[in-house]
Amino acid sequence: MSSARWSFARWSLVALALCPVAACKLGPNFKAPEEPVPEHYAGAAIPATPGVPHATDAAPQSFWWQEFHDQELDHLEERAASGNLDLQAAYLRIVEARTQVQAARAQGLPSLKAQASYNRDQLGVAGILKSQHFDAGAGTSATTQGLIQSLQTPVNIYQLGFDASWELDLFGRVRRSVEEADAKSVSAVESRNDMLVSLQAEVAQTYFQLRANQLLRKITVDLIAAQQDVTDLTRNQHQHGLATEVDVASAEAQLANLKADLPPFDQSAIASRHALAVLLGQQPAALDEELAAAGDLPDLPAAIPIGLPSTLARRRPDIRQSEAALHAATAQVGISVASMYPDISLTGTLGLRNLSPGYLFAWDSKFYTIGPSISVPIFQGGALVANVRLSRAQAAEATLNYRKTVLGALQEVEDGLTNLQQDGLRTAALRDTVSAEQQAVDFNLDAYKHGLTTYITVLTVQIQLVNAKQALARALLTQSTDLVKLYKAVGGGWQDAPATASR
Repeated sequence: MSSARWSFARWSLVALALCPVAACKLGPNFKAPEEPVPEHYAGAAIPATPGVPHATDAAPQSFWWQEFHDQELDHLEERAASGNLDLQAAYLRIVEARTQVQAARAQGLPSLKAQASYNRDQLGVAGILKSQHFDAGAGTSATTQGLIQSLQTPVNIYQLGFDASWELDLFGRVRRSVEEADAKSVSAVESRNDMLVSLQAEVAQTYFQLRANQLLRKITVDLIAAQQDVTDLTRNQHQHGLATEVDVASAEAQLANLKADLPPFDQSAIASRHALAVLLGQQPAALDEELAAAGDLPDLPAAIPIGLPSTLARRRPDIRQSEAALHAATAQVGISVASMYPDISLTGTLGLRNLSPGYLFAWDSKFYTIGPSISVPIFQGGALVANVRLSRAQAAEATLNYRKTVLGALQEVEDGLTNLQQDGLRTAALRDTVSAEQQAVDFNLDAYKHGLTTYITVLTVQIQLVNAKQALARALLTQSTDLVKLYKAVGGGWQDAPATASR
C-alpha cells in the first residue's frame, strides 16, 4: 500500500473513532419551563348575572368572532387575515428565519469548492542554490547549468483543483447554532400568530366602534324627530298663549343641540371605515359603500368558553414566542461554551498543476493534500469567558421574561372577566335608567300637552333621556370591547384557517 493511501486510511479511522465523541453538545439542554398557574380563574367563579355573559371551563373557540353571528364581521376578519400588510411582512420574517436555519445546518456539512488559477512566477532558484553554497561554475555539467538557467526565467503555472473541508463539531458548536436558529424560527412563527390575534381583535373592536357610532346616530335622529314634534307643539301653544317665548327658544335650542351631535357621529363612523380598510390592506375609502348602511351592534353570546389556566401557555402565541426566545438563549450558552474548545476539521486538496497547459491534464501533474487541522483558543483577553457569562445572563433574563409573560397573560384574563362582569352590571342598570327616563318623558309630554306642566320640566327630562340613551349605547360598546379583549387574552384565531364567511 502506498504512503498516500495509508495516510488516507489512517485519518479515516481517526474520524470514525471520533464519531461517538461528536455526539456531545456543551452547554445546558433546553427544558420547557413549567410556570405554576392556578387551577381555575378567580373571575370565572363569580356567580352568573342575568343578561351578562358567564365564563365556562370549556375549550375556547378558535374563531371567537363567529360567536357574534355577524356575517359582515366574519367577512372582514377573513379578508384581514389574507390582506393585512403587517401580517404579510410577518410571513416574510418567517421565511427569513427558516433560511437562517438552512444556513446554520450547512455549517455542519462537508464543504467542497473548485478553483482554477494561472500565475506567472519568478521562482528564484539561483538565489536558493547560492544560499545552499551550490557552485554552478565551471565544474558543473552543461546540463545542470542549462537547467538552472531555465529556472531563473519567469514561468507560467497552470492549476486546477478541488478543496474539501469538514468541521467535526466535536463539542456541538454547530449543532447548538442550528438549535438556536430553529428556536428563532419558531419565535418568528409565534410572532406572526400573535400579530394575527391582535389584528383580529383590532378588526372586531373597530367594527363595533363603527356600529356603535351608527347606533348613536340613529338614537340622535330619533330624538331629533321627537324634539321636532315638541318644538312644533310649543310654537302652537305659544300662538294660543299657552307657552312663552322662552319655552319656544328652549325647544329650538334643544333641537339645534341634537342636530349638532350628528356630525361627530358621522365623523367617527367614517374614521372607523377608513381604519378597517387599511387593516384589510386596502385604500381608506374602499369600504365606504359596503359599510355605509347602518347596522346593529351584535348581541353578546350567553356563555364564553375560556378554558383552564393550565392550557393558556399553549394557546397564547406571545407565551410560546417567549418560550422560543428562552430556547434560543439557552442554545447560545452552548455556543459560547463550545467556542472555548478546539475546532477540529478534516481538510483535503486534489488538483493538477503544470508549467504548460498541454500537460496540465496528464496524471503526472496531479497533487493532493489530506489531513486534520486544529484551532485551539489560547489567549483571547478574557473575551471567551465574558461571552459565556453574557450568554448565561441573557438566558436568565429570558427566563424572567417568560415568567412575566405568563403572569401578564393571567392578569389579562382575570381583568377581562372582571371588566365584563362589572360593565355588564352597569349596562343592565343603564337599561333600567333608559326605561325610567322614557316613562318620565312620556308622562311629562302628556302633561305638557294638557297644560299641566312647564316646558322646563319637559326639557329637563328630555336631556336626561338623551344622556341615558347615549350612555347605554357606549356601555354596550364597552361590553363588546371587553369581550373581544377577553377572547384575545385566552388566545385564539391562529390555530386553523377560519371558515369562509358568507355574504
